[in-house]
This record gives sequence, C-alpha cells and structure tokens, in this order.
Amino acid sequence: MATWARTLTRPDGQSFRFDPGSFAMELLVSGGPGELRVFEELHRPDDLAAWLVDSRLAATAPFTAADVRVTEAELAAVKRLRDAFWRVARAMVRDADLPADGLAVLNAATAETPRPVVDPRTRALTWARPITGTQVLGAAARDAVELVAHGGVRECSADDCGLLFVDASRAGNRRWCSMERCGNRHKVRAHRARHETEPAGAQ
Repeated sequence: MATWARTLTRPDGQSFRFDPGSFAMELLVSGGPGELRVFEELHRPDDLAAWLVDSRLAATAPFTAADVRVTEAELAAVKRLRDAFWRVARAMVRDADLPADGLAVLNAATAETPRPVVDPRTRALTWARPITGTQVLGAAARDAVELVAHGGVRECSADDCGLLFVDASRAGNRRWCSMERCGNRHKVRAHRARHETEPAGAQ
C-alpha cells in the first residue's frame, strides 16, 4: 500500500518525515490551540492553499494553490475545526470524556467536500475546480468524525513529543510519530542505558 508523509521541522531544527495517517490528523500539525499556537502555519487564506498542495488531498489527486479558493471566514472555520479536533483527539488518546462542544463543531462541518471527477481525456482522477475552503473544512470534518467513531488514534510514546497519528500498522502497535526522530532517539537511549549497566570489561 502506498504511504504518504509530511516533512516536519522541530524547534531544534531537525526535519523528519511524519505520516499522521489521515487528512484530519494531518491538519493537526498545522497549529492548534493554547501552547500549540507557536506552530501555527495558517495565518492567511493563501497559507492554507499552499499547505494543501503538500497534503494527502493533493496526493489523492494533484492540484495547485491556484486551484484553491479560500476566504478569511473559511480559513477561520478550518482553524476552529482543527482546534476542536485537537481537544477531541487528545481526549480520545487519554480515554477521557469527549468534549461535547468539540464534537458539535466536527458534526456541523461535514456537509460539503471536494468533488472527485475523472478527466475525460486522460481518465485521471482530479478534483473539480475550484476547491473551496468550505470543501476543505468538510473533508477534514468527515475524516475526523470517522476517526472518532472507529478509533485508532494514538499519541507518540516519547515524553517530549505529543504528536498524534492513526495507528494503521497491521499489529496495531505503532508507538512513534516517526522512527527517524522519536523511535531513533528511544533506541539510542536504550543502547546507552544497556552499556551503562554492563559490568566493567563485559563485551
């Protein structure tokens, strides 16, 4: 099965590939409420259009930023949905009660999504143009409510990470946001710990 991942850059400057597992989960890495505002990427409508070009939506059927039409109000609605889903998803991974106000935001936004069409000349799948901010909102909302209903959302096991993803592994045991980053750091720490506890001269 084909995989998709977005390149993220952490505050320490390290870049790594991260597959959040779904479009709604991907939207979470664009920013969020509270302490997550420092990661905000969607300041203007054009920012959302550019962000979408590298998203799972474009991986399904390519398009350019010029194919996207987003108003200020639509951008605000997308960010409101994202922040609501952050609260819901965090409650999911912690087995807490889901916030009713957050669920209401998700449920209210599912009406309209991008329209897939087939190019009559190439028979390639594409999206009907323009792709609107309201359609983007609906795509993320539908994905989010399906995740809430079916589960599978996990939090990276690293104490200092907090990225969320859909565990689509066959064994259902994915632990890390990325083996490049948190998984590798865990292996390095475990290796050092083993050597520190070995008796002197042991090999």
